[in-house]
Amino acid sequence: MRAITLVEYDPQWPLLFEQRCKAIGLLLTRPAEFHHIGSTAVPGLCAKPKLDIDAVLSSNDARLDATQRLKTHGFRFHGDLHDGDRWVFTRDDIPYGTRLYLCLPGNAVHRDRLLFRDYLRAHPEFAGDYAILKRRLAEEAHGDWDHYTGGKSDFVADIVCRAREELTPKSHITTR
Repeated sequence: MRAITLVEYDPQWPLLFEQRCKAIGLLLTRPAEFHHIGSTAVPGLCAKPKLDIDAVLSSNDARLDATQRLKTHGFRFHGDLHDGDRWVFTRDDIPYGTRLYLCLPGNAVHRDRLLFRDYLRAHPEFAGDYAILKRRLAEEAHGDWDHYTGGKSDFVADIVCRAREELTPKSHITTR
C-alpha cells in the first residue's frame, strides 16, 4: 500500500482552483457551477496533494455529456464511488492533481461539503483540530484509505451538525 501523503497549505490553491475551473468549463457544452471543496479550500489546512472541485450541472444529460468530454481530455472516470450521486473524475495535474465531482442541483452530499468547508473557514480552531486528526490518521493508516477516511467520519459529521445549528434560527423562549 502506498502511504497517504499530506502537504502543507499552499496559498496558490485558490488561484489553481480558478484556473482549473476555467479550463474545465471550456470543455463543457453546458454551464456548470464550480465549488472549491475539501481541505485545499480551507486556508491553513494541510491536504492531500489534489484540488477537490464540485461541479453542479443542470441535468443528468449535461452530466453524461460532460463525462464523455472529460474522458477525452485526460480525466479518469471512477463512477459514483461513495453512493452520493456524485460522479468522480481524477487527473494527475502538476503540481497538484485534480479530483472533480459532478453532481446535480440539490445534491445532499454537495450541500454538506459546503457546510463543512464554510464552518472550518469560519472556525480556524476546528480546522486546526481537523489537521491534527488528519495527520494522525495518515500516519496510523499505513496506506489504508478506509482507516484514514473512516477515522474522519465522526469529526466531519460533528462539524456538519454544528454548521447546521449555526444556520438554524434559535427560537426565543419568554417567561411571564
